[in-house]
Amino acid sequence: MTVPDLLDFDELLTEDERATRDRVRAFVDTRIRPHIADWYDRAVFPTELVPELAELGVLGMHLDGYGCGGRSAVEYGIAAMELEAGDSGLRTFVSVQGSLAMSAIHKHGSEEQKQEWLPRMARGEVIGCFGLTEPNSGSDPSSMTTFARRDGDGWVLNGAKRWIGLASIAQVAIIWAQTDEGVRGFLVPTDTAGFVATPIAPKLSMRASIQCDITMTDVRLPADARLPGARGLRAPFSCLNEARYGIGWGVIGAARDSYDAALTYARSRIQFNQPIAAFQLTQQKLVDMAVEIEKAQLVALRLGRLKDAGRLEPHQISVAKLSNTRAAIAIAREARTILGGNGISGDHSPLRHAANLESVRTYEGTDEVHTLVLGAHITGFSAFRSTDSEGA
Repeated sequence: MTVPDLLDFDELLTEDERATRDRVRAFVDTRIRPHIADWYDRAVFPTELVPELAELGVLGMHLDGYGCGGRSAVEYGIAAMELEAGDSGLRTFVSVQGSLAMSAIHKHGSEEQKQEWLPRMARGEVIGCFGLTEPNSGSDPSSMTTFARRDGDGWVLNGAKRWIGLASIAQVAIIWAQTDEGVRGFLVPTDTAGFVATPIAPKLSMRASIQCDITMTDVRLPADARLPGARGLRAPFSCLNEARYGIGWGVIGAARDSYDAALTYARSRIQFNQPIAAFQLTQQKLVDMAVEIEKAQLVALRLGRLKDAGRLEPHQISVAKLSNTRAAIAIAREARTILGGNGISGDHSPLRHAANLESVRTYEGTDEVHTLVLGAHITGFSAFRSTDSEGA
C-alpha cells in the first residue's frame, strides 16, 4: 500500500495509535481486501466477520467499562479509517454497533441496561441497530411520527423507520419515538411481536452492508425498555455526533485506498511507450489527491485530540463530516479516471468507494445540514425550523 505522507503525519501519532493502525490495517488486508469485490457484487454482508471484529477490539472500542475497549478517540478514528479503506460497509457496521447503538445505551441507559447489553455487544454476541430516520423524516427528525403511548406500566409502540443499518440481523433496536412527554428512546428486542425489519434492495451503494425498513405495529414494551437518560432530540443527536466523528476519519480510508489504486495502476500502465504516471496531467491528479488526503488527516486528528481532551464541539464535527467526505468522494471519482475503462471493473476499488461515499455523504447529516450547522455557528442565526421544546 502506498500511503501519502507528504507532511510526516506518522510523527504526530503516539506509539499506541500507530499500533492500532497497523493491527486494523493487517486485519483489513487479510480478511477484507481478498473478498470485498465478491461481497459487493453479490450484495452480501459478511456476518462471519462479526466475532473477528469483536476480537479485534473495535466494537464500542472508545467506550469505557462494561467490557468495552476504553481506547482513545484518536485510536477509534484511526481504526475507522483503516476499516473504510477496506469498505465503507464494514466501517458502517462498527459505527452502527458502537457509535450509535452501544453509545445510546452507554450515554442514556440505566445501570441495569448497560450491564445487560453492553458486554455482549462488545463481544459481538448481540448486534444492535439505531432507529431514528423515517420514510418521511430524514434531515428533520423532529417531524418523526413513530409514537409510543403509555399502556399501564408499559408502552405500546407504532410507526416506521427507514434506512436502518443492521436491523434485519440485530437482536436489539434503539428506537426513537414521540411520546406525550416528547421524544424518548426505547430498547426494543427485535423478536418482539409486531417488530419487522426488511432489508432494502436493490441498492447501488453500500452493497456489502445491510440497511432496512422497520415497521412496528402495536409493539408492547415493559416500563424498563425506556432509556431513562434520553430526553428530547439532544439524546439521539449526541449519538449521531459520535458516528459523525468516526465518519470524519473513516472517509479518509476510502480516499486513501482510491489514491493507492490509482497510483499503483499509473506506475504500471504503459501508454505511448511510458507509464501514464510520467504524464503531467496524471501527476497533477495524484498530487491533488495526496494533498487533500493530508489535509483531511490533519482535520481528523485535530478533532480527535479535542475529543480526547473533552473539548470537541458539534460544529467542529460538522467541519470534518462536510469537508472530509466531500474531498473523499472527489478523490474516488478522480482516481477512477486514471484507471480509464478498467476503473469500472470490480477488480479496482475507486468506483466502489465512490458509490459507497454517496451514501456516507447522505447519512448522519447531508452536506446541506452540516453547511447550515456551520452557518448558524458563524452567523449566530439558525436556518433550521426548531420545534423541539426540549432542545435539539
